[in-house]
Amino acid sequence: MKYAIIPGAFALLLTLSACKATPNPDSTSPSPSAASERARPHVATGSGFDYYLLNLSWSPEFCYSHPNAVECGSHSTFVLHGLWPQNTSGSYPENCSNAPGPADPASFSDIYPDQGLLEHEWKTHGTCSGLGANDFFTTARTAYKSVVIPPALSSLSSQTSMPPSEIISLFTSANPGLSPDSMAVSCGNNFLTAVEVCLDKSLHPIACGPIRSCRANTVRIPPPR
Repeated sequence: MKYAIIPGAFALLLTLSACKATPNPDSTSPSPSAASERARPHVATGSGFDYYLLNLSWSPEFCYSHPNAVECGSHSTFVLHGLWPQNTSGSYPENCSNAPGPADPASFSDIYPDQGLLEHEWKTHGTCSGLGANDFFTTARTAYKSVVIPPALSSLSSQTSMPPSEIISLFTSANPGLSPDSMAVSCGNNFLTAVEVCLDKSLHPIACGPIRSCRANTVRIPPPR
């Protein structure tokens, strides 16, 4: 969100959705992007924020219903959706300025090969970071690559099920710097859609505050297709 990419139809789907997170979500959304796009109050302008939310989407859930999408041929697991400024109040800033995006979008093709998604993430979230475009996407790349995907998930070969707390436990075991209160699991229709990590502005894990895992007792996790 190791690192797989978000080209093609998945990127377009994410681009067309508003990137949001909310405390205590109901786990009813069927797709990775929709599960990450949780409605809650937000601040429309202004670049002040308290921390980042790193969203790593579970690509196989999207690929289950879009098997012919180009990105599904890479059999990806977690892919970067975004690095989103958040506030401890539960609000978040969006669309904070008209600052230009990176001069060379291709230099970030490893994390955003679809230029439309890159532009969306910059306009909606990056402009609220207080960073220039190159620095924002470099920060997003650093945050993304700092999280080790647990082997039990990165090498998944058949569908499995586990409670959200067990998914978090796998991540904290693979990443000693993470604690359970710095993470949340997103799901839709009881399928895993994303793992979220709360980070301070220096990319150190912090408690998520209002961000909570989905309410499913058990989450189904399909393997890459």
